Amino acid sequence: MATTALISLETYLTTSYEPDCDYVDGVLEDRNVGDYDHNMVQRAILIWFYLHEKAWRIRAIQEQRTKVASTRVRIPDVCVFSRDVSVEQVFTKPQLIAIEVLSPEDRHLRIEARMSNFRDFGVPNLWVVDPETHLGWDLSDGNWVRKERLEVANSPIYLSLTELFAKIDEDNAD
Repeated sequence: MATTALISLETYLTTSYEPDCDYVDGVLEDRNVGDYDHNMVQRAILIWFYLHEKAWRIRAIQEQRTKVASTRVRIPDVCVFSRDVSVEQVFTKPQLIAIEVLSPEDRHLRIEARMSNFRDFGVPNLWVVDPETHLGWDLSDGNWVRKERLEVANSPIYLSLTELFAKIDEDNAD
């Protein structure tokens, strides 16, 4: 759906798209969503964080518009934010974690650009999860660091990919 005609940020923010898309410098950019494996992993990540919300004083939400710059709105597959941060309809403050779940069509450069926007915005924890290989990467420092357990430094917050995919596999076996 990437459009070539420029639209204003105001028009983007007051328009619904199905599926929702990113806004980059006046251009709408498709997000790769909608396949079963992607959705199952996204759902499992949300449930993981939902089950820890009170203990970790966080909230998790899917596909939240985040204004990462004056001319850019990105939508992470999952974001986690502190309960101390006020809720906004479109985030204008960095969340604690932005998570991208890979789709078969995703390309390295596309994910890198998205994560770079979140990093520049000030999101301290940037994670990528691959439903096909069951691998995860921490991109918080700009490097692709493979991890089985993604963690927020100096906190109890983590995502165990081993546990996450074991639960998904168990659910899919039924």
